[in-house]
Amino acid sequence: MNLKHWKLGLIAALFSGSLYAAPLEVVSSFSILGDVAKQVGGERVNVSNLVGPDQDAHAYNLTSRDMQRIRNAKLVLVNGLGFEQAAVMRGIRQSGVPFAEATKNIQPMKAEDHDDDDHDHDHDHGHDRHGHGHDHGHHHHGEFDPHVWNDPVLMKTYAQNVADALIKVDPQGRAYYQQRLNGYQARLDAMHQWAQTQFNSVPQARRKVLTGHDAFNYMGKRYRIEFIAPQGVSTEAEPSARQVSALIRQIRSQGIRAAFSENIKDSRMVERISRETGIRVNGKLYSDALSRGAPAATYEQMFRYNVNALVNAMKQ
Repeated sequence: MNLKHWKLGLIAALFSGSLYAAPLEVVSSFSILGDVAKQVGGERVNVSNLVGPDQDAHAYNLTSRDMQRIRNAKLVLVNGLGFEQAAVMRGIRQSGVPFAEATKNIQPMKAEDHDDDDHDHDHDHGHDRHGHGHDHGHHHHGEFDPHVWNDPVLMKTYAQNVADALIKVDPQGRAYYQQRLNGYQARLDAMHQWAQTQFNSVPQARRKVLTGHDAFNYMGKRYRIEFIAPQGVSTEAEPSARQVSALIRQIRSQGIRAAFSENIKDSRMVERISRETGIRVNGKLYSDALSRGAPAATYEQMFRYNVNALVNAMKQ
């Protein structure tokens, strides 16, 4: 390597911060947010997730090992809008480590729009079923639907919030983070345009889908798709027999043809509804978590996989 190339390499290494600085330890609450942090943070960050791929954040309880990870971190990233359990947020606050909510400045959808009176809106129930025994098991989604990641337009703000949080704890990396954020937001724009084209190829009357729980309402709002589900915005909210019967009647009366289970959920409820209505389960969607490998190892892969699966099913 000649001197000129060596100098250029040194400048590039200094710019990325990879030459001397150890990566910034970042803990994210779940895998989708963790991937956004990796895309924006690049080589300057080392990201670990409290809830990993194919795992359900709704049912997660904070462990002593995870609490130690939080204390050792320079930054903790959470989704917000009630997605994380109250005990998780309490532990993060008590750690004294800086934390940021990725949904800051995003206009959320109301959770009540998706639940009827039979649902316990606080999602307190289910804690005995999971053996929590006390408030570690309470999962208050509360007023808002937290699943904003199913809209790539909103994810531009989500990624901006991640970048802002990284810059606050690592101001030397500002130019690096901003450059990576710009590239990521451009990809999100392109992905939205692509999704719009894909969904526009499906007649409006066929844009109706059954899923396991109410995780796709932001996608539904953006692309004019009606998602119905036996469970509300939390997977811990068990539907009543009356709700399931009403859902079956709705599927029959509206001629809904597309049905999916989810990677984080037991598929038995969707399969039961499928048997009783005669609609075929078209596979699974990645709702609240990435996959361990293909086909949804990053947020972009997850979103594109889900769009392709939905479009193919709705066209049948």
